[in-house]
Amino acid sequence: MKKTLYSLIILAVAVSCGVGTHDHDHDHDDSTTLSEVSVHAPMAYFGSEITEDGAVDITTIQEQLGEADSVRVKVTGTVAKVCQVKGCWMTMYYNDEGESMRVSFKDYGFFVPKNIDGKEAIIDGYAYIETTSMEDLKHYAEDAGESEEEIAEITESKTELTFVADGVIVKDYEVEVGSAEGDELNHDEHDHSGHDH
Repeated sequence: MKKTLYSLIILAVAVSCGVGTHDHDHDHDDSTTLSEVSVHAPMAYFGSEITEDGAVDITTIQEQLGEADSVRVKVTGTVAKVCQVKGCWMTMYYNDEGESMRVSFKDYGFFVPKNIDGKEAIIDGYAYIETTSMEDLKHYAEDAGESEEEIAEITESKTELTFVADGVIVKDYEVEVGSAEGDELNHDEHDHSGHDH
């Protein structure tokens, strides 16, 4: 399924380079570059390949967790923020009050694009309650690009709903061929060394 997006990118590159055309009109504009070519995919896949089958609305996640320590679940919801360093975590709204949970990725085996805030996503993995230290909360705030004032307001640890995803589907995804986001689509090319978020 990941090949769908990669195939679209290859097609866009071919079109932008004029592959398969025989137009030798020298009056055409040569200013178009790869960075100007956008590729749209109905769905983009990251991590383990998952499907939409069985996904439930993210607002049911607390009910599914109940009194258990953790629960395996597949949910669909809206991405709130993404780590702006490497895309190594994201947050998703999980209730009507606008609260969000942090989603990390199993064994940091994959990342997601940094420009998917506001997109609908499907995640498959484990939800659980975790106490995050003040230091880690400040670190996450830095990763999210928050201001020094906002970071300074974090003064204590927080017990919160968190999620570790095996796989992620991002809907209605668009990437610029030749952009940093496009270059990072293949998580196998990422440098995971020394990453301790």
